[in-house]
Amino acid sequence: MYDELNNPNNGNYYNTDGGYTHYDSTSHLQKPEQKKKKKGGFGRTMAKCLVLALVFGSASSLTFMGTNYIGRQVLGDAVTVDDSALRASLSKSDQVSATTVAGSSSDVYDVSDIVTNCMPSVVSITNVGTTEFQTFFGTYEQESQSSGSGIIIGQNDTELLIVTNNHVISNAREISVYFNSDGEDADEDNVISAKVKGTDVNKDLAVISVDLNDIPQETKDIIKVATIGDSSMMEVGEPVVAIGNAYGYGLSVTSGIVSALNREVSVTSDGQTITNRLIQTDAAINPGNSGGALLNSKGELIGINSVKFISEEVEGMGYAIPITDVESIIGDLMNKVIRDQVKEAERGYLGITGVDVTEDVSKSYGMPAGVYVTSITEGAAAEKAGIQKGDIITKLDGSSITSYSQLREAMTYYPSGETIKVIIQRLEGSEYTEIEVDVTLSSNSQVGIE
Repeated sequence: MYDELNNPNNGNYYNTDGGYTHYDSTSHLQKPEQKKKKKGGFGRTMAKCLVLALVFGSASSLTFMGTNYIGRQVLGDAVTVDDSALRASLSKSDQVSATTVAGSSSDVYDVSDIVTNCMPSVVSITNVGTTEFQTFFGTYEQESQSSGSGIIIGQNDTELLIVTNNHVISNAREISVYFNSDGEDADEDNVISAKVKGTDVNKDLAVISVDLNDIPQETKDIIKVATIGDSSMMEVGEPVVAIGNAYGYGLSVTSGIVSALNREVSVTSDGQTITNRLIQTDAAINPGNSGGALLNSKGELIGINSVKFISEEVEGMGYAIPITDVESIIGDLMNKVIRDQVKEAERGYLGITGVDVTEDVSKSYGMPAGVYVTSITEGAAAEKAGIQKGDIITKLDGSSITSYSQLREAMTYYPSGETIKVIIQRLEGSEYTEIEVDVTLSSNSQVGIE
């Protein structure tokens, strides 16, 4: 299982079979004293790495004047586009540089210019949620806190948009973003509440937003939108820099090289085995770095730090999601509508029951991963939309669905009477066919819930 820091459902995880470890932001490691923060907090932290560790980092940069490649390609009118400003920001006088200085025994790679220019694009994230504990005497809940990282990726008229890993913000009751500005009283003024725009579980991606009105002007003057690079042009051996909220201490920097490209890495989350092709680097990516930035020698974002493999025998194997592979996904998530949970009496329902089609089941039986519909309530939303028993739900309102519990959680954000798009896979002959249906959600009384 993998989740975010210090939340067994979303943090401090370990898999007794595989040895996954997760960073606990409230653990024993004494953290240097920090200034008082306005909302949320980044308490004390500690990392325990067993065999396989998922690591949560943060990186993406947003400029208020210039936009990035994603903005130009897939974001349309929702995000400010100003190519001239972007080109100006990359002019010779401002362009990020890195210097290699010959030493007596080896070359020293100076990344200070990259850090100076790119640090304002990276933020720290705190996730406050509730953790359930199963005991002999029953189920108990306890508030938990975890830490990760994010990258400022865009802006519209009302929001600052930040990309991170899905596991950094999953199961959150409250999300806070810490802008590491150098202004007076920066710590107190720059911890600001955020909301989830959209997530993609399969790619471990999420976009969160901060209301522009909540950001002090002095912070707006300092922070930047990340400049997007082309990860497909990277070569093994090229230098890279990682920035993120390691151990919840605040932003820190490590450097290294690209160790491998298109490295196939699998992780397990909520019973699902997710496999992606990632950039491998020897730049240290520590607990809390998930969602952070992996930058090339020009200071361009070429990866989102996500996974790290650690054991007593192996070191220097960190992983990042190649930015070019997920540009369109990030663009879609940026343009989603922010939703708050709907009151229980007003919630909408599909009117189905289902079971998980895990990745293992998918591979064994040739079925799409998602939620297998086991029954349908007569006269309810799903039946009216044409969904049938045996269909497999794979997407809801543009977001991937990988488990029945995830589907039920997602439905708490939609009121009855709203029409949403649902993607199903239906077995026709010996193959599954993808079908998109519009579903007008039923009320609780229509599905027999009192």
